[in-house]
Amino acid sequence: MQTEQLTRVTAGMPLVFGGDRVAFVPAAVAEAFRAGDRLLVVQSSGEILHAPAAQWRLAEQAVSGATSAFQQVSRAGAEQITDFYDRFAANLRDEASWERVVEVNALDIEAARARGRSTTRLVADGKMRGAMIAGLETWRDMPNPNGVSGSVQHEGWRIEQVRAGYGVVGFVFEGRPNVLADGAGVLRSGNTAVMRIGSDALGTARALVELALRPALEDAGLPPAAVTLLDSAEHAAGWALFSDPRLGLAVARGSGESVLLLGSLARQAGIPVSMHGTGGAWIIADESASPGDLQAAVFHSTDRKVCNSLNTVCLPAGRVQDLAKVVVAALEERGQALGHGYRLHVARGSEDAVPSELFQRVVRVMRAAGEVEEPLADLIDGDQLGREWEWEQTPEVTLKVVASVDEAVELFNEQSPRFIASLISNRRGEHERFFAAIDAGFVGNGFTRCPATASIRCACALSRIAPTSIARPCRGVTKS
Repeated sequence: MQTEQLTRVTAGMPLVFGGDRVAFVPAAVAEAFRAGDRLLVVQSSGEILHAPAAQWRLAEQAVSGATSAFQQVSRAGAEQITDFYDRFAANLRDEASWERVVEVNALDIEAARARGRSTTRLVADGKMRGAMIAGLETWRDMPNPNGVSGSVQHEGWRIEQVRAGYGVVGFVFEGRPNVLADGAGVLRSGNTAVMRIGSDALGTARALVELALRPALEDAGLPPAAVTLLDSAEHAAGWALFSDPRLGLAVARGSGESVLLLGSLARQAGIPVSMHGTGGAWIIADESASPGDLQAAVFHSTDRKVCNSLNTVCLPAGRVQDLAKVVVAALEERGQALGHGYRLHVARGSEDAVPSELFQRVVRVMRAAGEVEEPLADLIDGDQLGREWEWEQTPEVTLKVVASVDEAVELFNEQSPRFIASLISNRRGEHERFFAAIDAGFVGNGFTRCPATASIRCACALSRIAPTSIARPCRGVTKS
């Protein structure tokens, strides 16, 4: 079979995909295409993406370096990885280094504001610094998860279950410089990482790599490519990264539309994915739910927008009048605490659950691109429950009235990213039944975020679900 390299394309050129579908090259893509570039057809939508050759090479080289580094990291001892986290944290504590990071960060902030972008998560202040250091110390103190985790002895032979790393983990993060510390956590389990960070935070990320991350790797005797920053402001670099089949895992955090696109690219390249940009976390209440518990759960699950923030609330029809009130009250309280209002998206058929005047009111909403005016409440279709609301300082949640917990579980399993689900109930048996039926990686009975760690990982000791006081910081179990 003969094949040729694509050297030119024309507007309207047909591209066959999915075996029985055809996409047509847009004029803008045809005009920008040059020999050596790549065209990617998103199999789930037929969208055609243009990846310039330079971006493709950049991602390819980064994955090659991380692949080589993986062999060295796999052979490194747990003490060496611990030393890396200690050194990384120490470099962040260094006042001269941090002052330089702050200087570069001020330029990122200025550029973002000039483009009308929100800088809520961009500011490298003392709080962000402390959170990064605390996160690195958490990874430092974690035991090595790899090695023999179980065995079965037979007469004359033995089987051992051995845990090992995935390999290269590819990350695409939104514009938050502190995610470098989060992504570096994969070294603890023997993996390496390639990270693309949003253009708003790219300058700050470069400074953190130069002044804190890379020196820590080198001083700990680890290869510099063990954690690599994909130094590009172009979305095409992320597309190329997630199209490289050498990745062991693809992880994306950001807006729902962007994450869906990246997830599609990774899946069609045969890469396992962790995409928490669509519908993050759900809270489901049953008819025995305490209004106080539900209000506290909603309030504490919306303190900031990250992947485990509350996105969707399901309320039982038999209790909707009193439970909907506390959901709205919790959102209003949280909005006031953050200095803005709140947004409520109500599934069609559930509009009677909230006062009609909410649909007439307007609120100022902080978006990544700046402040805009939007309706406080609006209606969405019932098949949009998994849509993520990418907010800044204005808590934003979807509300759906259901006939039963079973219906809510079915909706979660169909529409959510199957990440976090929490049941508010005072029935012990209902929690056990919920745990068995829900297809979520983390199941709890309180708020969806863990204030003790305030990050995407939960360092608390997880215990069996119990319908006890909501005041405990973390109650749930991971499911594997």
